[in-house]
Order: sequence, then C-alpha cells, then structure tokens
Amino acid sequence: MNRTLLIAQREVMAYVKTWGFWLSLLSLPFFAALGGFAPILMQRAEPVHAYVVVDETEGRTLATDVRKALNAEYDRSVLSSMAMAAVAEAGMTGRDAVRAATATGGYDAGLAALNQVAPRAAASFKAPRRGTEELPAPADLVAAPAGEAKDALAREWVERDGAIDGRDLSAVVILTQKDDQPAARIWTRRASGSDLENSVRDALSEAHRHSVFAANGIDPQLVETTEQFRPDVTLLSPRAASGGEVGLRDRLPGLIGMVGGLLMWSLILTGASMLMNGVMEEKSNKILEVLLSSVTATELLTGKVLGVAILTLTVMAGWGLISAVSLSMAFPEVARDIGAVLLTNGLWLYLLIFLIGGYLMYAVLFAAIGAFCETPREAQVLMGPVMIAMIVPLLFMQMALRSPDAMILKVLSLIPPFTPFLMPARAPSEPPMIEIIASIVVMFAFAALMVWLSGRAFRAGAMSDAKLSWKSFMNAMRSR
Repeated sequence: MNRTLLIAQREVMAYVKTWGFWLSLLSLPFFAALGGFAPILMQRAEPVHAYVVVDETEGRTLATDVRKALNAEYDRSVLSSMAMAAVAEAGMTGRDAVRAATATGGYDAGLAALNQVAPRAAASFKAPRRGTEELPAPADLVAAPAGEAKDALAREWVERDGAIDGRDLSAVVILTQKDDQPAARIWTRRASGSDLENSVRDALSEAHRHSVFAANGIDPQLVETTEQFRPDVTLLSPRAASGGEVGLRDRLPGLIGMVGGLLMWSLILTGASMLMNGVMEEKSNKILEVLLSSVTATELLTGKVLGVAILTLTVMAGWGLISAVSLSMAFPEVARDIGAVLLTNGLWLYLLIFLIGGYLMYAVLFAAIGAFCETPREAQVLMGPVMIAMIVPLLFMQMALRSPDAMILKVLSLIPPFTPFLMPARAPSEPPMIEIIASIVVMFAFAALMVWLSGRAFRAGAMSDAKLSWKSFMNAMRSR
C-alpha cells in the first residue's frame, strides 16, 4: 500500500510542477468568462457600419416605412436587453415584470420597473449600441436614373474610401418595386454579405404588410398595436418549487444536469488522456521497466490511476470554487438557486459517484493502451473505437434536457460506457430510484471488469515489445 501511495504522490507532483496543470486548472474559468464577455467585446470592437438609402419608388414613401421598421427593430432589441438585465438580480420574475412594463409603457416604463426590481442592474444598464447608421444619400446618387446607371454609381460609392465625411460606406440600399411589391438591391462593400440584408428584408415585409392592410381599410396603427401585443402566459407545474408558477429555480436542474454530463466527459477524457500520455512517455524512456523492478504492475497501475484521480478532483474542486465565488459576486440569486439544486436529493453525490465510476472505467483502459504504445501515433490505432464510444453520449446529451425519460435515453444510460455521462444529465429529472441504483451497480461492475482486464493488458504491455494491434491487445487482456 505504501508503494502504491508513493507512486500516486509521484504522479501528482510530476503534473503539479508543470505549467500545463495550472493552465488546465484556469482554462475553464478563463474560457467561460471569455464566452460570456465575447459577445460584448465583439459588439464593441465591431465598427458602426454606415449605409445610405435611395428610394426609386413612386412618391418615395417606401424609405420612410423602411426607416420606421429598422428603428422599431432596434427599439425591440433595447427593450429585450433591459428585460434580460433583470435576470441576474431578480430572476425570471423580475424579467417578466420589466417585459410587461415595456410592453405597455415603452423604454421609460421598463427602466422604472428595472430600477424597482433590480436597482443595481438599472444603475449600470446601457442600451446596446446600434451596429448600423444611416447617412444622407449623395445628391448624384439620388438624381441618377433608375436602373443600370444608379447601380454603377452605387458601386462606385461603396468602393470609394472615405466616401462621406471621411467615413466608408458599408452599403447602398436601393429601394424599388418588383411585380408591384417592395424590393431592394443592396450594394455592399463586403462580398461575404451584410447584416443589413436581413434587416432590410424584414423591414420591407413589415412595410408591405402595413400597406396591404391600409389598402383594405384597416388602420395601420391598429395593426401596429396588435403586433406589439404579447400575451401573458404563465407556466405552472405541481413540481415547481413554488408549488405553482415555474421559475428559473425549476429550470436550473435540467441545465445543471446537462452541464454536469458535459463536465464529466471533459474531466474523464482529460484525466484518462493524461494517464495514457504519462505511461507512453515512461515506456518510451524505459522508466516503466525501472519502476516495475521495484513495484508490481498492480501497484504501479493503481498508484498512477489514484494520482491522476487526485489531480482530476483537484481541478474539479478548483473549477467549482472559482465558479461559486464568481457567481456569488455577480449573480447571487442564481448562485443560491444552483446551490439549492445541487443539495436537493443529493444531486452532488450522484455527480461524484458517476465521476468516480466513469474515471475508473476509462482511466485503466487508457493506461493499458499507453503501456502498449510509445508514441501518440501508435495509440491512435486503439483509441479510435474508444473515442467513438465516448462521442455517442454527446449526441444524446441535449435530448436529456428536453425528454429525460425517453426510452432510448433510459436504455443508453444503462449501458456502462455511456452511463457516466447520460445519468448525470438525467438525474435532476428525478428518474425512478431503481434506474439510478441499477445504473450505478452496472457501472461499477463494468468498471471492476475493466480494472481486471486492463490490469492484465497493462502488465503485458509494459514488459512487451510486441507489434501493436487490437489482436495483441485483446490477447494480453485474456492472458493469465
């Protein structure tokens, strides 16, 4: 036992002293923060695209309708951002209160409601920056005859640097009619396309709809009021935390389950890969043979698996601590709800149990593969089928959020290679206890079988120079 612990200590120190370990520890929080701030950073970094509108239609009223529709689209995005700003401080209830206020009173009413339910969010709220800006159309472009002449001039303007007041034109929007219906030709500086295209298309659709209603004697203001109506729909469930209305607290378990399953996949793959790479390196350097002269193959394999397990749990604990502190500071209400979900019905214990079982299954298998290989290229021969088995649960992970009781998920979650990833995703939906117990029993029984078989293969591979193949690997597993 002492020799096993010494091997485990050696493994831990070998990784802790490397920069890679600390980078992996900080990678998830860093990329999570980057993912959260990336949309904001991209929006701020993206320059405001300038465009001009030229109306070729009779009476030139289409441009007014398009401008009105584009402004209405931006106003809706502002009101939506205002409602979402309340979530962190006041939850889904606060979001709904702000949304209801904006629906009846617009921006000022929404901001007042936000200040009431989430004063900190209201103090820091800023309306999203507009990504586009309309500039006055050049006189020669407006006066140019419709058709090819106007298109040729529009092309010249978008190609010209500093076209208007030193600013480049991102696009020239030429409004016209085709088959007596509104249409547009957009000359854009970027051949890859323009975000303005979808906005103009939606604006033309809205303008056309209003004109059709007006032509049939329907008041356009009545149409606009009708389109702005947002019905008050309340989702209720007897299993809701409040006993009635479904809130963020009730939606969190499914999200936590899916994220937990993905986290399991990442941790198990990372830990098992570290173990395999370490064994391969030691075999290529003949260190494995030296170690086996002092300890048994079982002690060496157990120590390595235990050492990398400690590292994996350390990384998970570090991620959990950083996430908990960050959430508590930024979103205290959400952090409180997540903590309550993890403690409800012992969900945190289920996640830990499936992490241990999954790690055992794959770690010993990866270690045995590493014992047969000296380079990553050799390992690819055996790793292909294993990775396919690990990818299968990823295909069904999202389904666990929508339909956790689907028969295919019940079956797959009882197949040992998939259990560590799919059962954590299903556990928050409170499946029958018999399914949870059965999955745990089957998983650990299979893990014990993998430990026994992989131990044989590890012992044979560590001292063998046989040509690598699935046949030699399976023969090593069956050998006495």
